[in-house]
Amino acid sequence: MDAEKARRALTEERERLREMGAWSREHEPAVAPAQEGALGQHPGDYGSEVEETMERQGLADESARQIAEIDAALERIEAGTWGRCRVCGQQIDDERLEARAQADTCREHAGR
Repeated sequence: MDAEKARRALTEERERLREMGAWSREHEPAVAPAQEGALGQHPGDYGSEVEETMERQGLADESARQIAEIDAALERIEAGTWGRCRVCGQQIDDERLEARAQADTCREHAGR
């Protein structure tokens, strides 16, 4: 995968994640369940609202983490270091970069 193709893919993914985050914020309940309290509300309904709020926050956090990874990859493209493993400096194989253009390690060092 070449750097320009990666830049386009990363930029598109970044925009998709931003839109997803904006949608999530637009569809938040007007009053958070923790502020409503359980009085007068069926415990199952209250539990569902709490779960939905926690799930929405988890998605927002994951989106922010992914956007940060994409931003770092875009910076590496600008610096000319994209496609090289940050641990050993070797070229990251195309198959890995096609699957995950923001990868900053080779297969051997993945997860570090």
